Amino acid sequence: MLDSTTVHDRLSSLAERHNVVGASLAVAAGDETATAATGVLNRRTGAPVTADSVFQIGSITKVWTATLAMQLVDEGLLDLDTPIVHYLKDFRVADEEITASVTAAHLLDHTSGISGDFFPDTGRGDDCLERYVREMSGLPASHPLGATMSYCNAGFVLLGRLVEVVRRASWDAVVRERLFAPLGLASAGTLPEEALLWGTAVGHFGTDVTPQWTLPRCAGPSGLVHARALDLLAFARLHLADGVNAAGDRVLSADSAQLMRIPRVEVPEPWTSGSNVGLGWMLYDWGRPVFGHDGVTLGQNAYLRIVPGPEPVAIALLVTGGDAEELYQDLFAELLAEHAGITMPPRLTPAAEPVADDSADIAGRYERASMKFVVDERDSGFVLTARPSGVLATYVGADELECPLIPFAPNTYLAQVPGQPGWSPAVFYRLPDGTRYLHFASQATPRVGGPATEPPSTRSRIASAT
Repeated sequence: MLDSTTVHDRLSSLAERHNVVGASLAVAAGDETATAATGVLNRRTGAPVTADSVFQIGSITKVWTATLAMQLVDEGLLDLDTPIVHYLKDFRVADEEITASVTAAHLLDHTSGISGDFFPDTGRGDDCLERYVREMSGLPASHPLGATMSYCNAGFVLLGRLVEVVRRASWDAVVRERLFAPLGLASAGTLPEEALLWGTAVGHFGTDVTPQWTLPRCAGPSGLVHARALDLLAFARLHLADGVNAAGDRVLSADSAQLMRIPRVEVPEPWTSGSNVGLGWMLYDWGRPVFGHDGVTLGQNAYLRIVPGPEPVAIALLVTGGDAEELYQDLFAELLAEHAGITMPPRLTPAAEPVADDSADIAGRYERASMKFVVDERDSGFVLTARPSGVLATYVGADELECPLIPFAPNTYLAQVPGQPGWSPAVFYRLPDGTRYLHFASQATPRVGGPATEPPSTRSRIASAT
């Protein structure tokens, strides 16, 4: 049984422990719902967080865009396996195979190979997605089409543009008409001027207010929905009901809702964002099937986990500032254990005893658009250096980050990123063509230099694409 006082007390205690500036929580267990809020929306104003406060949900937006795409499938307006160029005649990227053959299915399960971190500012007009797609023409590939999973923000912006062209309306207008309205979400929105009508959280880096509130408008389909925690529960319940809203109206077909939750591709690094990807949803194997998504934007974090079953459970957490990931780990572990009988995997930590380092051939230079990694072998072991560049550096900073790699499992290391709590896994693997890849922070990056063993023709092709 859900007890709002207990939920509130636990949220407040953990938020204080992890130096969180503000947080909003909504929990659904069966037919019961509990909400809790703590802290402030903005350290400058001291305005308190309430259950009706809106936060940026970041990349959880991707599942809303995926739902819009599946509505097109329901109406016979989109075939998931038809190349995108059939719908968007002006679409192209640097890789000819991707241009000709990438499909909506590739975009939805993050196997397109399109470089994911592409955040140009294409203006505030309704043509911002159209302009974004034009700017993709020189975007290089991270990997061959369909060869592996690599988290791709750009792919969901492209999908949002497809929705616009088929619906003949802006993505913002479509998500309002096709999802916010049927779910009764008056407080959800996509534009800053809509957020200003509600008590709205601003981002905090630690406890400092971020220098800007949001990313450019063109990032909308990938990560610009703002909403209450309760609004995320309404969206979760839509999918738990296989496409039927609280009023009994069908918003999405049962076939499409179920298809979105079927595993399509394994994640090479299964500890951070789930072990498999469906169509938009990230899928977790925690003894019971769990689906959900996380969101990270400028100083704000969002978490959504959904457990189907006779007594379904859904938990939505929205956070600004502090150690949001630590709050999520502690809070969700307790709530899922109590209400769903689920034991979440423990935090990643180095093994108590030394682990054999059996990955001899990982040193070298790994590159994708806006990000370079160098793996050096030193006397103390392997060290990973990350170097953001281009547009990505504008948002995350251009500082070079150096992390010792601690052996954790076969072909897997743990890295402690400076300034971030916890440990991040780095997985090294090869594609069938022999190309060495690093999977780190949910993205795949090819090796383009260093002590490589790939055939020269393969190495040359990848180097030219990055």
